[in-house]
Amino acid sequence: MSDTVNRSASGHDLTPPSVAEKAALAASLSEEERRVILHQGTEPPFCGGLLKNQKAGVYHCRLCDLPLFHSTAKFESGTGWPSFTQLFDPAHIRGIRDVSHAMIRTEIRCARCDGHLGHVFDDGPPPNGMRYCLNSLALRFEPD
Repeated sequence: MSDTVNRSASGHDLTPPSVAEKAALAASLSEEERRVILHQGTEPPFCGGLLKNQKAGVYHCRLCDLPLFHSTAKFESGTGWPSFTQLFDPAHIRGIRDVSHAMIRTEIRCARCDGHLGHVFDDGPPPNGMRYCLNSLALRFEPD
């Protein structure tokens, strides 16, 4: 077995938690957080606790605490979910083709723990045109 740690360019450990570690992390989640993060659920629009957050800081994965987005990348998309234009580190998120609900979309998950975060769309503002649409329940905000 190798002692090499899989690190992102920003220096964060991307080693997935073991089954037991993930279960321990999930034990701290509410029933609704488990539904969203572990079972690809979606919170209702315009009710997430981080939708209107304007503080400076970093949004982390609620399950494993991997940093996902800087507050400077957050914007008001009008969709009812926190939206971001740029990732904290591209290695921290992975995309999966999602054909549920009679749509073709890209689901985004935490690259470390595989927790469901939301979806990404190509209708965002410049400069990259991306809109990362997140569930507040999948995030933890760490103020600067």
